[in-house]
Amino acid sequence: MTEEPKEKDLYRDTPVRYLGYANEIGESFRAFLPVSAVWGSYGVAYAYAIADASSKGYKAYHDTHADESTRRKKTAIAVVDTFLWQSFASVLIPGFTINRICKLSDYVFRRITKLPPTARKLTVTCIGLGSIPFIIKPIDHSVDYIMDRTFRTKFNSTAADEHEEKRP
Repeated sequence: MTEEPKEKDLYRDTPVRYLGYANEIGESFRAFLPVSAVWGSYGVAYAYAIADASSKGYKAYHDTHADESTRRKKTAIAVVDTFLWQSFASVLIPGFTINRICKLSDYVFRRITKLPPTARKLTVTCIGLGSIPFIIKPIDHSVDYIMDRTFRTKFNSTAADEHEEKRP
């Protein structure tokens, strides 16, 4: 018996998913960028989150074979679940984490080294970029854990499976 090929998700199975990392990149480069560019990187990441949530809502609406009230409810739950998950796991927590890693690294390098400012900023940027792969999985799993015990319990949302392994 052969399995049907899994439908490709534009926001999780293609390079589009890297738009969700925009704010982490912006935070890593904060030392070299104007504040407006860093905030712009958050705009890109939130646009990605909104697009993914909209896509999941559209899919939920069209995959549900039920009365209109049930369809709307399932659509709303899919949109809110996805947007909350993306907001915390892709934007807020990683952005804050990278910001603090870079801030602490800069503080340490200012105190214990005599690196010129440009070399220090470049080093801090590299530390921020290098930490991204290490923070992703723990943050994703933590957000899933919390949402599974809060929002998803209240609304009986099964969207947890949608988020598994979404980020590289």
